[in-house]
Amino acid sequence: MTIPTPHISAKSKDEIANTVLMPGDPLRAKYIAENFLEDAKEFTNTRGMYGYTGYYKGKRVSVMGSGMGIPSSMIYFNELFNFYDVDTIVRIGSAGSMQENIKLHDIVLATSACSESSINDNLFGNIHYSPTPDFDLLLDAYKKSQELGYTTHCGQVHSSDQFYSEMDPKVFENLQKYGVLCVEMESYGLFTVARKYGKRALGVFTISDSLVSNESDSAENRQSAYTQMMTLALEVAPE
Repeated sequence: MTIPTPHISAKSKDEIANTVLMPGDPLRAKYIAENFLEDAKEFTNTRGMYGYTGYYKGKRVSVMGSGMGIPSSMIYFNELFNFYDVDTIVRIGSAGSMQENIKLHDIVLATSACSESSINDNLFGNIHYSPTPDFDLLLDAYKKSQELGYTTHCGQVHSSDQFYSEMDPKVFENLQKYGVLCVEMESYGLFTVARKYGKRALGVFTISDSLVSNESDSAENRQSAYTQMMTLALEVAPE
């Protein structure tokens, strides 16, 4: 396959920075480009999935939507890593807390991802592979979050195949007991693809809902909390 790819319309690798921040929502990518980046230029809008490259404090960085869920997002992860030679992808987005001590607006940094997804079955057979992010990038993000004064938790996340999940209560209880911090929908795919190509990946999440207390954030508060997540991701994004 050559570029442009079927899902990304950038005609040159030079249009995309070495690091790409990827929210699920393409409109959030547009928001970041318009509010955080200088001299942002659109490099793709294929299928309504916007992507932009600009500068954050003089550092060249790209931002692009990934869609929701592992199958959709893996298309973009593969094409960015394999055809556009992107070095690092930072997944940013919302997540639902699975632990009592993890509150709304807190930030979670994923140390690994588990999932009920079967995407890796053909690769690893009966081995339940749990992909991990880049350690140095994770460490940088944690240190920067402490420097910025953000309430941050590090641990395993659950990448669910279902947004409207009907999980067995016993399974949920066991995930809590064994220390899974929150649920989101893409990191399992991202970390797997990054390891495949020897690239770097990171997952940074804002807690927008609690599966323990059943709290859910307002749209206004989410915007403020997401600002911390976006700032953290941009601060640690490698050039």
